[in-house]
Amino acid sequence: MKIAMIGHKRIPSREGGVEIVVEELSKRLVKDGNKVDAFNRKGKNVQDKNADKSNKSIKEYKGIRILTIPTINKKGIDATLYSFLASIRALFGKYDVLHYHAEGSCAMLWIPHIFRKRKIVTIHGLDWQRSKWGGFATKYIKFGEKCAVKYADEIIVLSKGVKEYFKDTYNRETVFIPNGVNKPEIKEAKIITKKYGLKKDDYILFLARIVPEKGLDYLIDAYSELKTDKKLVIAGGASHTNDYLEHIKDKVKNNENIIMTGFVQGEELDELYSNCYLYCLPSDIEGMPISLLEAMSYGCNCLVSDIEENTQVVEKYATTFKKSDIKDLKKQLEKCIKGTNRKEAKVLQEYILKKYDWDDVVKKTEKLYRGN
Repeated sequence: MKIAMIGHKRIPSREGGVEIVVEELSKRLVKDGNKVDAFNRKGKNVQDKNADKSNKSIKEYKGIRILTIPTINKKGIDATLYSFLASIRALFGKYDVLHYHAEGSCAMLWIPHIFRKRKIVTIHGLDWQRSKWGGFATKYIKFGEKCAVKYADEIIVLSKGVKEYFKDTYNRETVFIPNGVNKPEIKEAKIITKKYGLKKDDYILFLARIVPEKGLDYLIDAYSELKTDKKLVIAGGASHTNDYLEHIKDKVKNNENIIMTGFVQGEELDELYSNCYLYCLPSDIEGMPISLLEAMSYGCNCLVSDIEENTQVVEKYATTFKKSDIKDLKKQLEKCIKGTNRKEAKVLQEYILKKYDWDDVVKKTEKLYRGN
């Protein structure tokens, strides 16, 4: 088959979960003998400032053909223009399937629908709920959601809660296909020791985009009340705006035990996962958190908010706290630091790698492409 991927920012990139999913799906689809074109969005990489130079002229990546769509570098316009131009260009590519990612890009599904193209949509989360969007943007994303319901041949969702949402709200059936995770290489603390003075098991790790819905404020407030020699490491870059990032920097500037690394990838990322004592994801809203899957694949003990998207992933293999509840988060942090509820890394790895297999994800997705 010939497949077009539309809706991500750009690959290769770790700007967000959507980009990771598109890359993992695409390279495996190519390996299976399919042709995949990824419609990258031209523009600045908000998280990784070095990516703009390295990805500027890329035409092919791991067998995936890269097509770059020009946009206007202005929040609220760039994504809309990108999805419109990508949809138009895809009409001339003789694709068997157009695979749209995220609700916003689905606002242009009517274009391939007119020309009777097969359209698969992956809803990575109910994006209109995210606090970074204003009134018009929220309405536009909701419009994209409704277009997905009306025009998509199949809709993939990443959690059972979102599956129920589409059934209850629109009476629309969807297909639950979770994300996958790769088996990682465990790394000794070298880079992170040299750069930040971090050693094995002496820090709690938050690794995600620095945006309000990730619950970082709760974690900082709870951590600040703890009596512990464990440091708190905050790893990740901003998304769309630096306002919240600056708020977090100001909040932690007087606490020498809180370390902000900025955006990380490669061996530094591996080392942060491999050597943390505890990974914490205190989100209010999630789609299906790739970082949580990754943390468990490294054998990290995890503490997460009790939203369905998190608990569905961890099952009995992690500690949870009441969403948005700083007191309960502090209480559970204390328990995790004492180590009374710790689980063996091998047990966590075996569980997550068996349940969330990228090859299985690709097989199920290919069946949808073919209409089986």
